[in-house]
Amino acid sequence: MTFKYVFILTALFSLTTQAQDLGQEQQLDSVIITSSRIDLPFKENSRTITVISATDIKNSATTNVADLLQQVAGVDIRRRGTAGSQADLYIRGGGFDQTLLLIDGIKMDDAQTGHHTMNAALPLEVIERIEVIKGPAARVFGQNAFTGAINIVTKNSLTNTVSAKLETGSFGQFNAGVTVGSNLENSSHIVHIDKMTSEGYRYNTDYDNSNYFVKSVFNKKRKAVEMITTFQERKFGANGFYARASAVDQYEETQNSLMAFSTKFNSDNLTIKPRLYWKRNQDEYVYLREDPTVYRNLHITNKVGAEANASYKSELGTTGFGVDLSKIYISSNNLGNRQRFMSNLFLEHQFKLFDETVDVTPGIAVTYFSDFKFYAFPGLDVGVKINDNLKAYGNIGYTYRIPTYTDLYYNDSFTSGNENLEPEKAFAQEVGLKYNTEKLSVSAAVFNRDAKDLIDFIRPDNTTEVFTANNIAEVKTKGFEIDAKYNFNVNNYKQTFSVAYNFLEDNILDQNKDLSRYSLNTLKHHFTSRLSTKLFKNVSQNIVYKHAERTTGDSYNVWDASIDINLKQFTLTATAGNIFNAEYIEAGFVPMPPSNVLFGLRYNFN
Repeated sequence: MTFKYVFILTALFSLTTQAQDLGQEQQLDSVIITSSRIDLPFKENSRTITVISATDIKNSATTNVADLLQQVAGVDIRRRGTAGSQADLYIRGGGFDQTLLLIDGIKMDDAQTGHHTMNAALPLEVIERIEVIKGPAARVFGQNAFTGAINIVTKNSLTNTVSAKLETGSFGQFNAGVTVGSNLENSSHIVHIDKMTSEGYRYNTDYDNSNYFVKSVFNKKRKAVEMITTFQERKFGANGFYARASAVDQYEETQNSLMAFSTKFNSDNLTIKPRLYWKRNQDEYVYLREDPTVYRNLHITNKVGAEANASYKSELGTTGFGVDLSKIYISSNNLGNRQRFMSNLFLEHQFKLFDETVDVTPGIAVTYFSDFKFYAFPGLDVGVKINDNLKAYGNIGYTYRIPTYTDLYYNDSFTSGNENLEPEKAFAQEVGLKYNTEKLSVSAAVFNRDAKDLIDFIRPDNTTEVFTANNIAEVKTKGFEIDAKYNFNVNNYKQTFSVAYNFLEDNILDQNKDLSRYSLNTLKHHFTSRLSTKLFKNVSQNIVYKHAERTTGDSYNVWDASIDINLKQFTLTATAGNIFNAEYIEAGFVPMPPSNVLFGLRYNFN
C-alpha cells in the first residue's frame, strides 16, 4: 500500500482549486502520432495505426479501456470478469506476452507475465486518445512489442472545472469518481480518483477496483517539467479464472503504479526528450479465498528506468534516436528473487524523395539483457503519397520477445517453467492503403508473420497433467484488415458510422493441438461496427456490434448501446451491455456476463 500514500501526498501537492472542460477534439489528420521517435501527423505515418479519439471514447458505450479496445478489429481482448479486473491483450494473433502497453510512451511491460499488461490501463476520463500500432514494433519500442503496441496518450491540461460521476446498475454495480483540473499561469494539474465495485454476476465474481491519477506540468514559462503518477488496485473473486473450471473459490489482488518525470530540450533542428520512471506491479493470488494457507502466490516486480529520445532534422531528412536503460527487480515466493538489467539503443532515419511524395524510413534496435545477451532488430517503412488524401505504404521488420519469469521459473501442480527457453523471433511484412478526408477515412492492410521458437505451455502426451514451457515449432500467420469511418450530418448534427473487419489465419493448431494451454483460440474473424447518432440538441445515442469467430469454431455476437442526455451541467447516461444475452467465453473457463444495464449521472462544477 506504500504507493497509495505516495499518490495521496502527490495529489495534495499538485491539486489547486479547480478543474476542467474537455474542449474540442483535434481533427484526425492533424493528430501527431507520438508512438515513435520521429513525430509525424497521422496521415503521413507509414504503418498501420488506429487512433481512438476522445469522441470515440465518449461514444463507445464502455466504462474501461479493456472493453473499449474490443471495438478495434484485430485487437483481441480476452476478459475474465468485468470492469477490466483481469483481461489479456492480443494483437493480430499474438500472445498476451507479445503486445506492449505504453502510457505517454512509457513502456508498461511486466517481467513476471503479460497477464498483468492491462493492470496499467488508465480510467477513460484522463485519456486524450489511444494509438493502436499493429504489426512488429520492436524496432521502435524494443522487446514485448512483438505483434503490436497500445499507446495511451493522457490529457495535457484541463480548464478550471470539477466533474463528478455516480453510476449504478446490474450485479450491484456502483461507480463513483471525481476529476479535477487546474490550468494556472506557470503550472497545470489533473487529478482523478474513482472507485468501481460490484457484487458479481455469478458466484465469486465480485470486485472492488480503484484508480488514482495525477498529471502535473511545472515551470511552463521556462523549461517545463511533466510529472505523471498513477495507481490502480484490483480486488476480485476469480471463479474459474485459472487452473480448472471447478476452481470456483480463487481470489486475486493486483496493484500497478507508475511515477515518471520528463522534460524537453529544443533547438532549431534538435529535440531531446529525457525521462526517468519507476513502475511497480504486485500480484497476490490464493486458490481458496477463505483459506489462503492452502496455496498462495505473491509476486512484486519493480522496474526503474531512464531514457532519452531525440530527433534531428537536416537536409537529408529526420533522424530519430534514443537510449533506454532499466533495471528489473522481482521478489516472489514462487519465482524467487531475481534481477535483470536491460539496455536498448534505437536509430531510424526518414528520407523524403521525389518532392516528398515518397518516404523511406530504415531503422534498427539493439538490445542487451543481462541474462539473454545482445539482439538486433532491423526494419524498413516505405510510403508513397498518391494524392493529398491517399497513401500507399509497406513495412518489413524483425521482432522478438525474451521469456517472462513465469515462462522460465513458475511451478505448481499443473505447470512447470523451463530455464532453457530461447527468445521468440519473427519476420513480419505488410502492405496497406490509407484514405483520409473530413467525411470519410478508410484503411486496408495485408500482413504476414513468420515466427519461430514461440513459447507455449504444452504436454508431451496424455500421460501427464503437467504443462511445461517449450519453444514450439515455426508458426506462420497471415491476414488482412479493413477499417472505415463515415461522418455525415442530419439536421446539422454530426453522425458517425464505422465498420472494421480483420481476418487472420495461422497454422498454430498444428502445433500440439490437443495438448497446448495458451496458443489455441486465435480470433479468425473479427467484425466491429458503431453507429453514433445525434438527432436532438441534447441527446446522443450509440449502438455497438461485435462479431467474433475463433479458429476452434466458437463464435458469438454481442450488441451494446448507450444514450447520453445533456442538461446544462448535468449529463444523464444509460449503458446496456450484451443486449441480446449472448452466451460466450473469451478466456479459459469464464462465461461472460448476461445482459446488463448501468445508469449514470455526471455533474460539472463550473
